[in-house]
Amino acid sequence: MIDQSTSTAAGSRAPAGHPGRLRLPVPAGRARALVLAAVFVCAACGLVYELELVALASYLVGDSVTQASVVLSVMVFAMGVGSLLAKRLNCAAAVGFAAVEILLALVGGLSVMGLYASFAWCGQSRAAMVGFAFAIGVLIGAEVPLLMTLIQRIRRQDAGGAVADLFAADYVGALVGGLAFPFLLLPALGQLTGALLTGAVNAVAGGLIVLWLFRADVTARARTRLLVANAAVLAVLAGAAWAAGPFERAAREAVYGGHVRLAERTAVQEVVVTGSPLRLYLDGRLRVSGRDEYRCHEALVHPAMAGPHGRVLVLGGGDGLALREVLRYPDVRSVTLVDLDAELVALARTDPELSRLNRHAYRDPRVRVRTGDAFEWLRRAGPGAGPSRRYDVVLVDLPDPDLSRSAKLYSQEFYGLAERVLAPDGRLAVHAGAPGASPSGFWTVDATVRAAGLRTADYWIGAGHRGGDRGFVLAARHHAPPLRLAADAPRLRSLSPASLAAAERRADASAVRDLPPSTLMHPRTG
Repeated sequence: MIDQSTSTAAGSRAPAGHPGRLRLPVPAGRARALVLAAVFVCAACGLVYELELVALASYLVGDSVTQASVVLSVMVFAMGVGSLLAKRLNCAAAVGFAAVEILLALVGGLSVMGLYASFAWCGQSRAAMVGFAFAIGVLIGAEVPLLMTLIQRIRRQDAGGAVADLFAADYVGALVGGLAFPFLLLPALGQLTGALLTGAVNAVAGGLIVLWLFRADVTARARTRLLVANAAVLAVLAGAAWAAGPFERAAREAVYGGHVRLAERTAVQEVVVTGSPLRLYLDGRLRVSGRDEYRCHEALVHPAMAGPHGRVLVLGGGDGLALREVLRYPDVRSVTLVDLDAELVALARTDPELSRLNRHAYRDPRVRVRTGDAFEWLRRAGPGAGPSRRYDVVLVDLPDPDLSRSAKLYSQEFYGLAERVLAPDGRLAVHAGAPGASPSGFWTVDATVRAAGLRTADYWIGAGHRGGDRGFVLAARHHAPPLRLAADAPRLRSLSPASLAAAERRADASAVRDLPPSTLMHPRTG
């Protein structure tokens, strides 16, 4: 290669076969800017692929901390592998870069579809997630060394300056891609179409750089092959976009089994409602089974109502089913429900089956709905909660604890905030997950509630057709609250004084004590 700094005229006529001599269709300065623009676009696309994998794996498998750690670790390692492999392509950097971008567009663009298909039809997605993360990482890692060679073909400069320019464009592109994913691609297009569009952008950017800007570096035969390959990849991505709707419907049928009546992504989560009897899934996890949901909601609500219950606070429970049980007490004066997902609450109001299941609870004039994060709502409500504004009963009806966004809602700090809005003789009830699947997880919740200064009573209730037990923690300030039903309790289908006593004995028989609490700085799920 030779210094091209004096070759600024577009269309320089230097001999094409001369080693290191490059004919550019634009001045060298503009060509260099175009290469940096390609670095920017490639970096943005690469980060979108990473975030797509992390987000979908979190939805499908849960535990977003673990999924993010696995995806990012594998990708960073694979990027190092890709950088080493790119050395073999430096002798034909333009063709090598075009081939890398074609493969990256194909693999990255189809990664979400492939990962979801693995989950839907093979029953697992971890191996597919790792495979896609490695393949994408190798291809991303090969980009920068090849682009470094190409930018030096335009105008040789010191290595430090070239690396600084490339990395600056790369980091800014990553910033744009990182912001575009949650604020533009995900809400506007969804994960599947967003990944396919990103792949198309990747293919077009790589094709333009090589087939136009560096066309003098590529033989006519190679240009034809690259053009055909690029067109084929774009056709595949377009076909996948066209088939996205039927694919999603078929995958949902495979995952949820039975007729999918409603499927939508709200600002918070994916909500799926299937046939009759109703089953409600949130982010792929069964949240409500219309056949036996009453077991869990009776168990959560009615032991906590054994005492004063004029003012009740429900944290979560946007489906309205815990609300239904609370409203069965005529002396309840007001119920405040705080849920993050306004669209789920709207669904519980308007969906014929779900509203019938919750007995149109949201129509009751005693109900006040507040949309927001339960932690932040408690944080704002606590300091001004005088005696007349405190709650006799606080019900925590949230997703099962895991190392994701729900972790702070099972922390010592969260229960401390809940304790601040609790009346002096009030009770706090927590739906604490499935102790059969994770006994230490349940007892970690118990330890965390006690660390917030409350006294606890624990009980496990059979979950019916869902299988296993569901665990509950009932807490009060000064002493462990007795597990009993209120004298004015309505007629219940699954709960009685005898079954409640048996549920307490079942929990005590499996007690795990002296566990550390979960905190914001050290979240624990068992």
